[in-house]
This record gives sequence, structure tokens and C-alpha cells, in this order.
Amino acid sequence: MLQPFDRLLSNMPFPSERNTGDMRPGENGSYGNDRRMEGPPPGKGFDHPIPPPDKQFGERPEHHGPPGGQKPGREHFRYVDTTSLFIFVMIIALSTAVEITQQWGLTEQRATIAEAGRANAELSFLKAQINPHFLFNTLNNIYTLAVTGNEHTAESIMKLSNIMRYVTDEVSEDFVPLQNELECIEDYIGLQQLRIGSKTQVDFTITGNPVNKIIPPLIFMTFIENIFKYGISKQENSILKIRIAIEEKTIALFCQNPVFNTKLDAGRKGIGITNTRQRLEHLYPGKYSLNISHENGLYTVNLALHA
Repeated sequence: MLQPFDRLLSNMPFPSERNTGDMRPGENGSYGNDRRMEGPPPGKGFDHPIPPPDKQFGERPEHHGPPGGQKPGREHFRYVDTTSLFIFVMIIALSTAVEITQQWGLTEQRATIAEAGRANAELSFLKAQINPHFLFNTLNNIYTLAVTGNEHTAESIMKLSNIMRYVTDEVSEDFVPLQNELECIEDYIGLQQLRIGSKTQVDFTITGNPVNKIIPPLIFMTFIENIFKYGISKQENSILKIRIAIEEKTIALFCQNPVFNTKLDAGRKGIGITNTRQRLEHLYPGKYSLNISHENGLYTVNLALHA
């Protein structure tokens, strides 16, 4: 792996020097090859050796030597292989980028796991708040039936048993079959109808096919609960409307009731709706619409869940 970089920083000879010996003047007075004439060249007419260059030609011209007055062939300089250096830097940069990307991915994964754990813990807390609130209200209704000696008390206890079984067995999941949720709503409405008088009518309809549909447990129950809590009067007639429409990719709830009982427990005011909004934000981020209005004495809720 390191073989391409063996000449990254290597000692190379000065580019202008081709030979390493002392320069000797040639026959034409210029400096040529680096070789010393030890004797006369072969041939006739050369009975005496050639005198030293400084006696024959005088001082050596400075401009014929290497720059700076240095002796040629004895000094070297450090040569940098720019191609190898560029490849080396690119490999270091690439490996650093890969490592940073891996670390960033691990950090994002840890953050996602932590966020999911926090969301699950918060949902469990919200469910723990909703379920006792719902069950306590239902027990209060059964208590009223028992005190008045109503003949439907036993039937109401059976319906409550079905509701409690659903709450304890299936409400721990984030989503449950829509059919099971509708059965729970029907039991709850039937339980409430046992205590309301003749002045209150319940208009409850379900349209569409709930098969193979899922929904968060008790997500509709808060609004249905409020209908029976604030829309019943012993003196005035009232109509409570509960309509659930099931379409291919949408489950919609429409609730409407007159408001008679405006006395709210200060400690529990709005707790059900607030928790439901938080659950919707966790389970249907950007995929739901909730509109609540209070006009002309009517409280209206429109909730749509989109797949």
C-alpha cells in the first residue's frame, strides 16, 4: 500500500547536472564531459603532457560553473514528488471522510433510538393517564345505577367487564384492529344509554368496512366521553351525534352535542383532549386533522386520521 509513496521525499541530483566530476575544458575552450586527461591523447605530435588548465587557460570563468560558486557534482537538493504527495493527501482525505460519515451515522442511529425510547415512554405515560380516567368515570355511572336500583345494573357490569378486558389486554399496543375499538365504543355507548333519560337521544352510526384497519386504542374515546359528560340534561331535550366513517385511507369521527354541564373539575380540565393531541402528534405526525368548535351552544369535533 505504501509502495507508490517510496519517492515522496527522495534525494535527487540537481537537474542541470548530468555528471558528477570536475569540469574540464575541451579543445574548443568550453567545459564538456567530466573526465580528467591523464596523458596525451593517442597519436603523434604529443610528446609532452597537457599543462594544467589554470596555467594554460588562466582562471576558470565563473559563469561556467554551477550557480553560487558551488563545486559541481558534490551538492544535492531535496526533490518533492508532487504526484505521490497529491495521491497521499487524497487518500488521507478520503479515509477521514469515510470515518466521519460512519461516526455521524452511528450518532444519528443512537439519537433515533433515544428518541423512539422517549416517545414510547411518553405514550405509555399518556395511556396510563387516560385509562384510569376513563374507568373511573364508568364506575361512577354504574354506581349511580346501583344506588337507584336500576334493573340494568348487571348488564352494565358485563359491558364494563368487556371494556376492562379490552383496556388491559390490547391498549398496551400503539395500534389495534379497528373492529375491536368499535366494539369497545359500542359497549361504552350502550353502558351510557342505560343511565340517560328519555329526553336524550343518541344518534350513533358507523359507515364503511373496518376489516384490516388499525387505529390507536381509545383515540376516539375522549371525545365520546365528553359527549355524555356535557351533553345530557334532565330538563331539556338533546341529541348526541356520533358518526364514524371508514374509507380506504381515512378514518373519521364526527361528534356533536349541546353543552349543558359547564362545571369542570379544575384538576382534570382538558386533560383528555390534551393527551389525545399529544398521542396524535406521536402516532400521526402530519397525517391527521382535528377541528373543535363551540358555536351556538353546540360542541363539535371533527377528527380525521389518514393512513
